[in-house]
Amino acid sequence: MEHFNAASEEDLEQALLSCLRSLRWARRVADHRPYPDLDSLLAAADEAAYDLAWPDLTEALAAEHLPTLPPDTYSAAHTALSAAHAAYESRFGHVFVICLDGLSPSETLDRLLAAIRSRLTNDPEEERAVVADELRRLASVRLVSALRGAGLQSTCG
Repeated sequence: MEHFNAASEEDLEQALLSCLRSLRWARRVADHRPYPDLDSLLAAADEAAYDLAWPDLTEALAAEHLPTLPPDTYSAAHTALSAAHAAYESRFGHVFVICLDGLSPSETLDRLLAAIRSRLTNDPEEERAVVADELRRLASVRLVSALRGAGLQSTCG
């Protein structure tokens, strides 16, 4: 936490933006320093994410990509995932996001396909809420990863 609390505003903003590409979120998290511990930082980051409006979330979505499938995944799976993602993007107008933290590589494809198919049935407002929750979860996981890595020199994703 020392490196996080002592980082320059510019360095910290860049590190935070690599966790969630929302300038409003990054500035709000940075502005509340110093944090006594990781739990306090994560609580503040989560609270800041809850306060994001749809334009802020759209900004963050623009930097997101589908999770990478394991290298030994068969080509038909890539085709199925591409088709499901195209249907999702056509319906909602943005990339599909999901936090897959804690899943083994062998579970990734099934979870992705099931989640996309399930969420395609959501109405747009319901999906916005799911997207906001997934972005919050991704930001938290990435922030922990960055702090446990090589300090602010590491990236979140």
